[in-house]
Amino acid sequence: MRETVLTVAGLKVTYGKKEILRGVDFTVARGEVVTLLGANGSGKSSSLNAITGFVKPVGGSVTLEGTDIAGLPPHRTFAHGVVQVSQARDIFPDMAVEDNLRLGALLRREVRAADELERVYSYFPRLKERRRQHARTLSGGEQQMLAVGRALMSRPKIMLLDEPSGGLSPQFVNEVAEIMLKLKGDGVPMLIVEQNLHLAFAAADRFIILRDGEILEGGRVDALPENHEDIVRTIYL
Repeated sequence: MRETVLTVAGLKVTYGKKEILRGVDFTVARGEVVTLLGANGSGKSSSLNAITGFVKPVGGSVTLEGTDIAGLPPHRTFAHGVVQVSQARDIFPDMAVEDNLRLGALLRREVRAADELERVYSYFPRLKERRRQHARTLSGGEQQMLAVGRALMSRPKIMLLDEPSGGLSPQFVNEVAEIMLKLKGDGVPMLIVEQNLHLAFAAADRFIILRDGEILEGGRVDALPENHEDIVRTIYL
């Protein structure tokens, strides 16, 4: 049985008087990939934001390797090893690709940037080819690679990906799926929010369906039928 890296228990989030998360519970084990599914407004992104500290939960706990990090600000959760790649990607367009990558190692003192650069370039050889270019000159798919690569520079204990396929061509969606499989093979735990079921299930071990801030259903991806019609109906109907 794999060691649990992340434990979310009774997580509650409100925006004003509206309940966004209503006591959500789940875990992510070492080397495991879990995907959060659900319609817009179901609480998927809020779950990620509550874990990383961009949103402060009003109840529950978030435990990383035995340490409760619930309510910590983002720079503190990052220092603990929780790294989120947001939908916006948040790259610095007028900085070189390699300088963007190096930023990922700044707050993790035990990380040697030179070593991590070579590791990231092994995943993304295209970034190495473009390392001197400004990030704004990259395509959308390459910018997504840069955002993921920068997250990897910190050698995260767990990586959170919010809609990694957003705005990408089918070619780049397939490339992102291949990268996720490589990361999984190297033991990187991931929690993924994704609308594209092909990408969501490409590397995921388990799925969790959220509806109105609560867990509706969950299970192992390898137990699902290949056409995923039942999952689509559960999510959207």
